[in-house]
Amino acid sequence: MTPEIQDAINKLQSQITDLQGQFYKNNFPTSQVFTKGSSFTTTLKVPSYAVDPTVCTVGQIVEVGGKLKVCSSANVFTICGLQS
Repeated sequence: MTPEIQDAINKLQSQITDLQGQFYKNNFPTSQVFTKGSSFTTTLKVPSYAVDPTVCTVGQIVEVGGKLKVCSSANVFTICGLQS
């Protein structure tokens, strides 16, 4: 095995160790932005509240009193769709 290949293997092992540490600590240093659609093959759990939270960031999704709401602008929740 050439020294270059061994160096690449060592670097990958180090990166894997770093990622495992972040994953198990649930401590990723940044957020991830998806520029394409996403689909879930599992249940999406949405936080449930009795009243609208007083603070939110745009795009935040919550359930309030059985209604699905999204934060449409800073600290403003809007009901999604036609919910009765």
